[in-house]
Amino acid sequence: LTLTSGTGNITFTAVVGGSTPLGLVTVNLAANVTTAAFSSAGFNQSTSGTGETEIGGLLTSTAAVKLDAVTVDINAGITTTAGGAAGLVTLNASTLVDLEGNITTEANASASDTTISGAVDINVTGTGTVNLVGEIVTTGDVNTAGVGAAGGAVTIDTNNGAVTISDITTSGGASTGGDSAGGAAGQLFMVPLGQSFLSSYGWMTTMALLAAMVLATLPLAFALTGKRSAAQAATASLRAVEQTLGEAIHEARNHRSFIYLTTGFFVCGFQLAFITIHLPAFIVDNGVAASMAATALAVIGFSNIIGSYCAGVLGGRMTKKNILSAIYVLRSVIIAVFILSPISEVSILIFAGFMGFLWLSTVPLTSGLVADMFGVRYMATLFGIVFLSHQLGGFLGAWLGGYLYDLTGSYDVVWWLSVVLGLISAAFHLPIDERPVTRPALARS
Repeated sequence: LTLTSGTGNITFTAVVGGSTPLGLVTVNLAANVTTAAFSSAGFNQSTSGTGETEIGGLLTSTAAVKLDAVTVDINAGITTTAGGAAGLVTLNASTLVDLEGNITTEANASASDTTISGAVDINVTGTGTVNLVGEIVTTGDVNTAGVGAAGGAVTIDTNNGAVTISDITTSGGASTGGDSAGGAAGQLFMVPLGQSFLSSYGWMTTMALLAAMVLATLPLAFALTGKRSAAQAATASLRAVEQTLGEAIHEARNHRSFIYLTTGFFVCGFQLAFITIHLPAFIVDNGVAASMAATALAVIGFSNIIGSYCAGVLGGRMTKKNILSAIYVLRSVIIAVFILSPISEVSILIFAGFMGFLWLSTVPLTSGLVADMFGVRYMATLFGIVFLSHQLGGFLGAWLGGYLYDLTGSYDVVWWLSVVLGLISAAFHLPIDERPVTRPALARS
């Protein structure tokens, strides 16, 4: 669609492309351009308008967006979903760029791709003003097989004009699903190996052998460079005020969603540690051979490879908090069905398969939420705090399982406690707000 009105105005009063998005829309020449909600495969104001270009509704595009006028006013926001140059958002004005809504660029390519998201380029000539009340968020493509792609760079160029910034966030796509799957592969091979060591050498020699294997992995750390991509470095230079570690921790501990996420992850640790430590004894107590315990843990490890990978993929396409809630509900259902059913080799393997699928599938989603909400600068520290909660839950699950078994001669109380805690954790995840936090302090820059 190509539109030309010369010195006249172009106005869209109703939603355009709501059910069927338009193709590329080009505005050759116009005074004022006003749109409501708009959906198309690109929006290009090819010739600078002589008045105001106002985006009143959300402009969603699968290709690049270019607005060029005396004044550019964005009330609802712009979202592009193409990677690289195809998702570029360019705003050119001579007096004012006023962003009340948000600009979001995402690289929604296939999993295991490395597509950087579209960049955002804002240019104001003369002594014009850039007023960013809304947020600018660029997010690279998810990559479950390696490093997630970077978010596109954000550039703001004025000629000594005033600039007010609310929040700019560029982040890489999730990549931790593959990491969790790698850990699960270790469980698949190490549990049977450990059982073999125990049978042949006893527990002291087994511990020494396992410790030696862990030490052998230390040289791999030298392969980790920790270098930022060029796009991340360029975006970091925009922030005149950098958040300190103390400010990041204070921000997180006062953020309700961070508290919900941390509390929910405590339950994950409780369930996993209890099952890992006490499932072998539970199996033996029910008259099944001890070797089945090692087999069950190996099955959990194998299923975990698939589950962690799938969680990483789904987390790049769906709401992470809802997936986490579903995982905790399913865990509770699986545990309840297992302890209500007759215990046999078949039921143990079925339980291990389903539980293993959900085993560490929480990790890429939980770490992804931390990155989504607070950015990647202090992600290691903030996720470390969340993971500390997981480990505290693991301590309680392992200890309480043994303590109550000594008191009652049964694991039933802790099994049912795991069911109840899973449902509580599911409820805690539902009110989580996944949107990036707004940092008013950055507006002073």
